[in-house]
Parts: sequence; structure tokens; C-alpha cells
Amino acid sequence: MNVRTLSPLDRLLVQGERALEAIAGAPSAHRPSPATGVAEAVLDEAERHHAAGLMRINHTGEVCAQALYFGQAALARDADNRRHLLHAAAEETDHLAWCAERLRQLDSRPSLLNPLWYAGSYAIGAAAALAGDPVSLGFVVETERQVEAHLAEHLEKLPAQDGRSHAVLVQMQADEIRHAQAAQARGGIELPFPLPQLMHLSSMVMKTVAYRI
Repeated sequence: MNVRTLSPLDRLLVQGERALEAIAGAPSAHRPSPATGVAEAVLDEAERHHAAGLMRINHTGEVCAQALYFGQAALARDADNRRHLLHAAAEETDHLAWCAERLRQLDSRPSLLNPLWYAGSYAIGAAAALAGDPVSLGFVVETERQVEAHLAEHLEKLPAQDGRSHAVLVQMQADEIRHAQAAQARGGIELPFPLPQLMHLSSMVMKTVAYRI
């Protein structure tokens, strides 16, 4: 069987298609949503607005995750690490689809700034890959640790009766922990000061803006 070698134009088109799928907010999940079978809660207007704001943040976080992984995979030096990053990105696609579905159920929408979040995150992922696979994988470890922490925060902030959103975030959190462990096992290093702090600061800006816009 002949295997086609992708040209630079082919690769550019693939990257463009991936970006459009992430930004449009309508990817297909490989796994059913953890919220399937969970009864919809009765939320008042304030609770629904708050839950939607939190889920919009998580949706934007998954847009960023897609861009980071694809940016890192595009310039990964080791083919096996590239495959690992693309596999993790496929699981993050599930998260993206689940969050998009939950936003629709809450009569809300994704962040209007998702194209900006995607472009910035892709650039950061590519820069991490240029620094070498150990740094790139270390970036995955630190990113997933911070995502895990903010998911734990959101699980506390969600309306207690919103079982559907809780179910989605619990599964996402478990996946992020596994991604961090896998990247560390593959040789991801601890990022030096002040990179983790800068990553935390940028995530705080994203969360503040995405909650509203």
C-alpha cells in the first residue's frame, strides 16, 4: 500500500482544518459525553448564567489545549512523541465536544475570542517544541496540572444540582491527570521559574475574559 507524503501545503491545510474544527466548536467526540443519562437540573437564571460562564471557560481551555498539542506535534523532533501528542489531542477533542454540547444545553455559546486563544496557544506550543521534546513534554505536564487544579475549582463553584456539568468536568479532570503522568513518564522536565507562574497568569486572564465574552 502506498503512503502519501504530505507536502508543506498539505500540512498547512490539515492545520487549518483542525483550527476551524476547534474554533467552530462542533467537533465529533470519540467517547459519549459523561453527562449522558444524567437528568437536567432545574437552575434559576443566575445559576444557569454562572454554570454557562464556567463551562465557557472550560470550552476555551480545550480550544487552547487543541492548539497547544497541534503546535507541539507540528514541530516535535521525535516521531513517537508526535504520535503521543496527537493521541492526547484526540482525547481533548472529546472534552471540546462535551463542553460545546453542555453550553448548548445551558442556552449559551462559546467565547467570541476563541480564534485569538487558538492562535496564541498554537504559537506557544510551537515555541515549546522548538525548545526540544523534554521541554515540550514538560510544558504538557505543567499545563495539565494547572488545568486539573482549575477543574477542581470549578467543581466547587458549579451549582450543586448541576449534575451534567459535574459529570463532564470529573471525566475531564481524570483525563488531564493521565495526560500529565504520561508526558512526565516520557521524559517531560520540570519547567524553570518563571514559566509556570507566567502560564498561571495567562490562564487567569483567559478565565476572567472567557467567563464573560
